[in-house]
Amino acid sequence: MPPIFSSQGKLELVTGSVAANMKLEVYDKDDKLICKLDSDDALLGSFPVDDGMRLHVVDATVRLGEFEDTSKVEKYEMSEDAYSKRSDSVRAFKERNKMGRFKEISPEEQNRLAEEKAKKDEAEKQKAESINIGDRCEVRVPEQPAKRGQVKYVGLTDFKEGLWVGVQYDEPMGKNDGSVKGKQYFECPDKYGGFVRVSHVEVGDFPEEDLGFSDDDEI
Repeated sequence: MPPIFSSQGKLELVTGSVAANMKLEVYDKDDKLICKLDSDDALLGSFPVDDGMRLHVVDATVRLGEFEDTSKVEKYEMSEDAYSKRSDSVRAFKERNKMGRFKEISPEEQNRLAEEKAKKDEAEKQKAESINIGDRCEVRVPEQPAKRGQVKYVGLTDFKEGLWVGVQYDEPMGKNDGSVKGKQYFECPDKYGGFVRVSHVEVGDFPEEDLGFSDDDEI
């Protein structure tokens, strides 16, 4: 049976760590530490190692969290003016090939898109006018569970264009207290408030549901 140092050499190909910097630990199937292979010249068979156990490699040269704080990593930054002058950038490639926002749109297509937007905006406006402060509602955002609450705000906002509905949910399933970026649109307990597009809100007879939450569930 080969010595520990020989096994470390083979592990270099698997872990990318240098053998001299490895610390080897053996864990059983329940992730309980069995022993540390801390003698390079000892044979593997001299340790209580059995089938089904896990060999854990610790790289002694890596400090925990060393590469997690990217603010400490020196970065190269290019000014907007310098970037716009480059001919080998992604932006230059898209501009040459008329891709993305550089894509040429015919006058007919521009008119069609403008008409579609006008119809969408008008439908959104009409629906917003049918929603009143105090209405019970159900919020149905695609790929998210339906949430019930009470309408607390309807109108334009500073955080994004378009019409928005501010809702105080029955349970702490929101994102705020009725304020966004320092501006208070309505008041409610924290995590009970949220803003959604008009198209995702239905008003009507939506009584409160008992979802099993309690004050003890909030942190």
